[in-house]
Amino acid sequence: MGIKERKERHREDLKARILQAAKKLFVTEGYEATSIRKIAAEIEFSPTTIYLYYKDKTDIAYALHQEGFGLLRERFSTLVYVDDPFERLKAMGKGYIQFAVDHPDFYELMFIMKEPMQYLQAHHPEDEWEEGERVFNALMETVEGCKAHGYFNSMHTEEMAMLSWSVVHGLCSLHITSHFKHIAEKCGQIELVKQDALLDRVFGAYLQLLERLK
Repeated sequence: MGIKERKERHREDLKARILQAAKKLFVTEGYEATSIRKIAAEIEFSPTTIYLYYKDKTDIAYALHQEGFGLLRERFSTLVYVDDPFERLKAMGKGYIQFAVDHPDFYELMFIMKEPMQYLQAHHPEDEWEEGERVFNALMETVEGCKAHGYFNSMHTEEMAMLSWSVVHGLCSLHITSHFKHIAEKCGQIELVKQDALLDRVFGAYLQLLERLK
């Protein structure tokens, strides 16, 4: 490996460390309480070093936002081989939920924190939300395929896609913020808390409703 390659590798490794430290602090301490100085202290570098790679805290949040969407797209990539659009729609919902369960920190940055979208609007007001729109377009294409097979014919494609996303997003948000856990504990359903079974059951009930819309 030459000098140029080593420098580039060092640069990418340092950027990854910055993002990892920022993600941890954003989630555990909150976005407002996290400063560039705190991020720098977490990786034992000076704040000046971070400014070599990122303009400010919102720049870091948006970089994490993009990284998370990359992981989500990877998870969805294999679903293009599911021929039946209704089965694909169900698989997309399950994959989305599993992503939130596996990566609650990324999920919060991507879909709950407002700062990444504020960064996009402030710095690139003319640009589209490419990361989110690519995922949403895949969902709309799947809904359109379902309509061709007799599902959701009384609904507009965009509205059905938004409804599907809203329901699954609501389930994920309730789960990662521990609202489901709190309700299960209050109801004495401890086994549901331990196995995340409440999330699975509610999603299953939603799928049963979808199957009736044919």
